Amino acid sequence: MPQNLLLVDRRKFVWDGELYDSRAAAEGKKGDYEAQGFETQMIEEEGKFLVYTRRVVKEVVVEGEPPPA
Repeated sequence: MPQNLLLVDRRKFVWDGELYDSRAAAEGKKGDYEAQGFETQMIEEEGKFLVYTRRVVKEVVVEGEPPPA
């Protein structure tokens, strides 16, 4: 089973959980992720293609009331 995490230049990427049979299928999914603002990495392992993604959080939204002080 592939590794869930991939480190590239000290940046953590997470496997999307799919094993793609062809480079074209993996590149298609990679393009979908990139259109959504993800950084991506694609690797080939044992004849299958894997896509890893990461996205930097740009805004944190907190809902609800703050706890009492």
